[in-house]
Amino acid sequence: MSFDFLWQGFGVALMPQNLLIALIGCFLGTVIGCLPAIGPINGIALLLPIAYTAGLPPESTLILLASIYYGAEYGGRISSILLNVPGDAGAVMTAIDGYPMARNGEAVKALAISGISSFYGGMIAVVAMTFLAVPLSLLAIKFGPAEYFVLMVFAFATLGSMVGAEPVKTLIGCVLGLMLTTIGIDATSGAYRFTFDQPELHDGIEFIILVIGLFSISEVLLMLEHKMKGTLKPLAVTGSYPSWSEIRYIWWPSFRATVIGFIIGVLPGTGASVASAVSYTTEKRISDRESTFGKGDIRGLAAPEAANNAAATGAFVPMLALGVPGSGTTAVMLGALMLYNIQPGPQLFVEQSKLVGGLIASMYVGNIILLVMNLPLVQLFARMLLMPNWILIPAITALSILGVYTAYSSVMSVMIMFGIGIVGYILRKLGFDMAPIILGFVLGKVMEVNLRNALAISGGEYSILFASPLSITLWVMAAMVVILPWWRRRKRAAPPGLPG
Repeated sequence: MSFDFLWQGFGVALMPQNLLIALIGCFLGTVIGCLPAIGPINGIALLLPIAYTAGLPPESTLILLASIYYGAEYGGRISSILLNVPGDAGAVMTAIDGYPMARNGEAVKALAISGISSFYGGMIAVVAMTFLAVPLSLLAIKFGPAEYFVLMVFAFATLGSMVGAEPVKTLIGCVLGLMLTTIGIDATSGAYRFTFDQPELHDGIEFIILVIGLFSISEVLLMLEHKMKGTLKPLAVTGSYPSWSEIRYIWWPSFRATVIGFIIGVLPGTGASVASAVSYTTEKRISDRESTFGKGDIRGLAAPEAANNAAATGAFVPMLALGVPGSGTTAVMLGALMLYNIQPGPQLFVEQSKLVGGLIASMYVGNIILLVMNLPLVQLFARMLLMPNWILIPAITALSILGVYTAYSSVMSVMIMFGIGIVGYILRKLGFDMAPIILGFVLGKVMEVNLRNALAISGGEYSILFASPLSITLWVMAAMVVILPWWRRRKRAAPPGLPG
């Protein structure tokens, strides 16, 4: 494969007009990412007609939309770390270790580490896309419903790393998440499931409503409880950036997460939420020897941040090489190509080399812009935590209500959010972790749809789940993820001189 398109693309991306467009897009994306429930899809959908009617050339339009996309992936971490309010789906796992760091006075360090690992994941993923776009797109089309189902089985297998000392509570959390996915209209039969005659539940529980309820509202209730007891302490914010030793410490976790995130991002329909979940649970299984994940471990923060930015980049691969959007955001960007009468596919790299090269080159430039833009601002962002609690608590509540109502224009959605928040508060008081519920919900929805589709294709024969070499490979990997840790524990527990 010739890379002349890339050198031509840098000529396009470094034009003063396109540099300014990338800068504006990165800034807007960061702001959009900070706001819960808005997300890059809405931001791109709003700016696409403006860019088109302004007469921008197609490469400039794509540079603007792409910079908003990965800018939002950066921005989603800010509210997630500082307020425990994930800005988008990919930032949910960031809150697990990022928010405890902020509560421990390490907000500056947490924001800086997330920015550095996001830059690392984004840049490595762009390099991978440059060299592997066409081969990986050919792999993506081999994934049918059966393969996607087994991939979700593998993802669930990695959840064993989150069991910790209370496996029953982790299992209950996963089951609760799976149960929530069954609410709404059955996509196959059209039957209503657990909707209680409420039209707002016909489409099921929306992911953003669940996340904001479980994380943000339950956190507000906990803060109010401590406020009433007089045990709510003001937060300290130190100005310390991560040391070079800490940056080196997250190098391999970020690299592993980048590989996972990019591969999952290439697969249409998975997205950053699945990528960050799988990367977090995988890294916890590999690295959490001292049970520090979930308590402010920088590796638990770096892994999902690298993964969700890598997944965002990976989603461009099937869009450009196959004309198949890898995520909801790239589906909107595919519509932008159609507006300019550009047909994506394998010949796009040859017939529209200037366009593709400019887009990919802008991703190199955009990641640098985001790092340079965000690192100096982490001190300013962290100062948000110094607001008095009588301002901070209502602000978090108002931001949550605004995010949900803006997204769904429904008072019922806000009420559901508060109901979920109350349940989340009770569960947290009982010692439950929210992460297994979220993971069960995210993975279960994809799992059910693909299982139903696979069985429909095969006429109800379960053998389709074991029919392809790719499915068999994923089954073996899932089995190894479950069995190997058990075997190692058994071997370590065996008395010396006796077989493990």
